[in-house]
Amino acid sequence: MRLMVAAPSRKPPRWPRKIRVGRVSVTVYRRQTPSGNVAFMVANYSAGKRRFDSYRTETEAIESAHRLARDLNERGALAAAMTGEQAADCAAAIQALAPFNVALPAAAATLASCLKLVGDLPNLHAAAKFYSARYKATVRKCVADVVTELLAIKQTRGASMRYLQDLRFRLGRFAGAFSTDACSVTTADIQTWLDAQKVAPQTYTNFRRVLHVLFQFAVARGYASDNPVVGVEQVKVSGGDVAVFTPSEIARLLAVASPEFVPCLAIGAFAGLRSAEIERLEWSDIDLAGRHIIVGATKAKTASRRVVPISENLIAWLAPYAGREGRVWGRRHDDFYKAEQETAASTAVKADPIRGIRALTPVRWKSNALRHSYASYRFALTGDAGRVAGEMGNTAAVVHKHYRELVKPADAERWFAIKPKEPANVMPMAAAGTN
Repeated sequence: MRLMVAAPSRKPPRWPRKIRVGRVSVTVYRRQTPSGNVAFMVANYSAGKRRFDSYRTETEAIESAHRLARDLNERGALAAAMTGEQAADCAAAIQALAPFNVALPAAAATLASCLKLVGDLPNLHAAAKFYSARYKATVRKCVADVVTELLAIKQTRGASMRYLQDLRFRLGRFAGAFSTDACSVTTADIQTWLDAQKVAPQTYTNFRRVLHVLFQFAVARGYASDNPVVGVEQVKVSGGDVAVFTPSEIARLLAVASPEFVPCLAIGAFAGLRSAEIERLEWSDIDLAGRHIIVGATKAKTASRRVVPISENLIAWLAPYAGREGRVWGRRHDDFYKAEQETAASTAVKADPIRGIRALTPVRWKSNALRHSYASYRFALTGDAGRVAGEMGNTAAVVHKHYRELVKPADAERWFAIKPKEPANVMPMAAAGTN
């Protein structure tokens, strides 16, 4: 009869474990985390002080402990074979580091790491001088606080409300992306942020301009050593072709716009007000009975008052909001921009063969296209450049240059014939004081 002999059972390793190489011993610990997982730590004395290096698996921890033990063992052998001159150099290095409370192993490891980045000691010294000039000679103040201080001083010095609103919007967006000190922001940081905005050349230039103002302010007050915007790429802004919406495109935009954005969209398309003027417009400026909109001097870009007629179809779009008070757009400037983009994106239509619906790509939002569209269709309809210029707050020469024969009169008639399909179903916004 053949006897079966059971294999001896392997005892689980005891913790902590000691990894020995020569005369060096490195300890590996096993611990349970608060979440219930198991982690492993290696006691590391290589820099002169104990620190714990953490690993997720036992294998990784043991391998690391072996490497560390070998390095320390070799270090010990080198120390034993050190000449008197080498020992004196070591002592001198320790004395030089003593005022900074830095151990020689840590200093050597840091120096080696820095040399890998910059190549040699002269470059490392130059990098240290650059760091000292940029960071040590400045008062550390976060970007948001610098923006707040800039706005306060601009307001004290009598900056216009429009200029302050522009600064607050653009710099507020920038500060929201940089929760760091102004002296830490680099040219590359700003360039990357501007590129990520994916805006038109003019908008890019506007952001670059106000950022330049911000960092010039920071330099003058010691919050930054130089202006990183100086090195940021400048883009060419050209007049280019005037972009307009077609009648079908504006109809699609109005059909999907939110109730709070419909008046803004309609006023821009059928009265030609600038978006900044719409944001400052009050319901009291709109006289539906008299059929005109008053753009006051404090709300117009040119700081001059003008009266804009309300077309028949604009009456239909604004009628459900009669009796409102306060601002036509009651939210922030940034929200106005988001509303434009969201409205355009919402015009996409998915195909439904059963219901006979074909797919439609979303309407592409075109910068300043509402105002350009109004001017183009209005000029085609009236043929009077002076009249259109007066309504828009510019000159007849500008109207002739940019909007003459851009669209056909038949399309102009279609443009100003666009009305709500079911005006009775349009719910009016809440009454005054709720924006």
